[in-house]
Amino acid sequence: MSTDTHGARQHDGLFEALAIGRMALRNRLAVAPMTRVSATDSGCATGRMARYYGAFAEGGFGLVITEGIYTDKAYSQGYWNQPGLSDDVQRDAWATVTDAVHTGGARVVAQLMHAGALSQGNPYRDGTVGPSAVRPKGQQMTFYRGQGDYPVPRAMSDAEISEAIDGFADAALRAKQAGFDGVEIHGANGYLLDQFLTEGTNLRGDRHGGDVERRLRLIVEVARAVRTALGPEFTVGLRISQGKVNDFTHKWRDGESEAALIFKALATLPIDYVHTTEFEAWKSAFGQGASLAALARRHAGIPVIANGSLNDPERAASLIGSGQADVVSLGRGALTHPDWPARVLRGAPLDEFDREILSPIADLANAERRQVQTTHALL
Repeated sequence: MSTDTHGARQHDGLFEALAIGRMALRNRLAVAPMTRVSATDSGCATGRMARYYGAFAEGGFGLVITEGIYTDKAYSQGYWNQPGLSDDVQRDAWATVTDAVHTGGARVVAQLMHAGALSQGNPYRDGTVGPSAVRPKGQQMTFYRGQGDYPVPRAMSDAEISEAIDGFADAALRAKQAGFDGVEIHGANGYLLDQFLTEGTNLRGDRHGGDVERRLRLIVEVARAVRTALGPEFTVGLRISQGKVNDFTHKWRDGESEAALIFKALATLPIDYVHTTEFEAWKSAFGQGASLAALARRHAGIPVIANGSLNDPERAASLIGSGQADVVSLGRGALTHPDWPARVLRGAPLDEFDREILSPIADLANAERRQVQTTHALL
């Protein structure tokens, strides 16, 4: 795709090439991980998923990050019809997805996720686990086939923590075998690794609980295990946030000082990028001062992908141009227009996000039905 156009010059920086680790990207635009609950009952990716992910590559995105993929057949699965990388059959099913994205000229990263206490659909085990026996805030998400309160999780044993770490490492290796260009460890949004980091959900008195350094220990152990499994050449990232899917307004208790501790700790890990997510990525993380992305870039010293309401091209370009982030990832903008980069290049209009594609179930079948209905309404 040529970038020598008025649209590219107008949004300076978005269409510059970049390397993250050994992964070469054609531009600074990524598709954010978005749960789509459209795998088979056994957790296998489908042809419909391959077409879905391939469309983003054909539309000009440089990087596609998958929805959260569960990592083991113990307690990691979070949603019914969530895809997995917990066995070789699931691994082989992802090959059609990675092939589709590569055919479109983009790179693809597998996001590895353990739901922990937020699991609301797991055929492998009864009940849920987390760092401590604390009921999660909020209600299960109906558009991901959940209902009612979250159950109170059982506090994980040392053996179960080790099992979860091994699950991340094993799934990472399967991702590499399936043709992915990298993996992203999901340490954000209230799932297991974030549950260990968060003081309200981690009440442990052992080596995995207490101050920030000990609450970060599971993230550290997972990152090191994943790197050991993959070797030094494969790209590894980590997603981190303050807010959670069940607690959007959560903030780190000690503000910028805690953010500095967290990002400096991440700087010591064998990872290639940090992926921050906030509701509005360009705003101060704590009411005044720097954004979360800018704090990550300042203290971690590695490439930063920023996510959060960056669907306006000028706002996305500003975040790159101001040095707050190296890449921006789009969720709602990408769902609205899988060809968002191509549209920006040619100066085409961008529509508002239609929330109906996530209702009643946020799966690909419902999105396709909505697109057909919209098309008929316009005829």
